[in-house]
Amino acid sequence: MEPVLTFPPELLLRAQPVKVLLLDVDGVLTDGGLHFTEAGETLKRFHTLDGHGLKLLQRAGITPAVVSGRDSAPLRVRLQALGITHLRLGTEDKAPAAHDILQSLGLDWSAAAAMGDDWPDLPLLTRAALAAAPPDAHPEVRARAHWISARPAGAGAVRELCDLLLVASGHYRRELEAALR
Repeated sequence: MEPVLTFPPELLLRAQPVKVLLLDVDGVLTDGGLHFTEAGETLKRFHTLDGHGLKLLQRAGITPAVVSGRDSAPLRVRLQALGITHLRLGTEDKAPAAHDILQSLGLDWSAAAAMGDDWPDLPLLTRAALAAAPPDAHPEVRARAHWISARPAGAGAVRELCDLLLVASGHYRRELEAALR
């Protein structure tokens, strides 16, 4: 069966060298809303489409990494369930944090994709080989993105980026065929 997803050739060429995906959390992996219980605990909502896409990336040899200005127990639980071990949480200065992740993987910015939604993500987006944003990102972020997802943050935006990276790396068709068996 032929895959239905297609991407512009110039976008696929930009995505081909990507070996690591740097992600923000609030406004990318979540809808950006902050929910608190009466006790002050943070609640976060994650989408299973995004989670499955991140697992597919790992199988394809592309490392998902998280660089977030916030840290929370729900976030750590979700990242652990997804097997994401490269993370810098509670950091406002995201470029050095992402650089540390890249160095630990023996990579540089030319092998990185990044998805963000607001100004703190701009240093990653302007350095990465492929910059992505959800459609509800701040206009300054969207203006600097090479690609904008059709699905909103926290509702499949990351999965769309994972699919793009899987197509560019040549792994999408194999994973789809395996799923159809």
